[in-house]
Amino acid sequence: MKIVKAKDYNDMSRKAANIISAQVIMKPHCVLGLATGSTPIGAYKQLVEWYNKGDIDFSEVSTVNLDEYKGLTRDNPQSYYYFMNENLFDHINIKKENTYLPDGTEEDSAKACADYNAVIHSMGGVDLQLLGLGHNGHIGFNEPGIAFEKETHCVNLTEQTIKANMRFFLSEKDVPRQAYTMGIKTIMSAKKILVVVSGEDKAEAVKKSFFGPITPAVPGSILQLHNDVVVVADEAALSLCEGLY
Repeated sequence: MKIVKAKDYNDMSRKAANIISAQVIMKPHCVLGLATGSTPIGAYKQLVEWYNKGDIDFSEVSTVNLDEYKGLTRDNPQSYYYFMNENLFDHINIKKENTYLPDGTEEDSAKACADYNAVIHSMGGVDLQLLGLGHNGHIGFNEPGIAFEKETHCVNLTEQTIKANMRFFLSEKDVPRQAYTMGIKTIMSAKKILVVVSGEDKAEAVKKSFFGPITPAVPGSILQLHNDVVVVADEAALSLCEGLY
C-alpha cells in the first residue's frame, strides 16, 4: 500500500486525477470502477478540465460504479446515475452505453445483483477502482459486519451512513434505507485500487482501515491485503497516522 500525502482537498483531487488519467492514457479501452459522494467530485472536475484541453480521451473507456440506492429512478437528482452524469459523463466524450451502475429500480434484489455481477464479469474485471472511505470504514456500501461480502449485494444502510447522506436529501425520511453495492470480492479483484480521503473527520477511519487489524468491523481494512493500492489523502485525514507510513 502506497500512501500519498496531499496538502489539502484540491491537491488530493489533482493527485488522484493524475493517477486516473495515467490509467486511461496507458490503456485507452480500460475499465474504470467509479465512486460517488463528495470526495471524488474534485478529481472528476480535474478530469473534465483536462478533457476540455485535449489532454485525455474517454471514447474507449468503460465504467462500472460501486453502488446505487435501491428505489431511486435514474432521473432522481439523488440517484448515483444522475450524480455521475452531472459530475462527469455529461462533460466528457465517454459513450453512455459503456457506463454501468446497478439498477436501483429493480425490486428483485437477487436479480439486480446477478445482473450487475454479469456486467462486471463480461468486461473482464476492473483495471482501476476508485474508492472513498466512510466514517465507519465502509467502502462502497459495504458496511461493518461479521464477514466480508463477496460480490454485488443488497445492503441495509446503517444509521451512521443514513445520517451522513441526509445532507443530500430534504429530510432523513427521504434517504433510502437500502442500496445495491459492489462487494468486497469484486473490489479486491480490481488490478489497481485508488482511495481518496479528505478531512479530519475521516482521520480515525484512515488509521483503523490502513494501519489497524484486518477485520470486517472495518471493511476498508481488507485493502491492506491488495497488492496495488494507492491512498491519496490530505494532511487532515492523515493527522492520526504520523510515523506510521
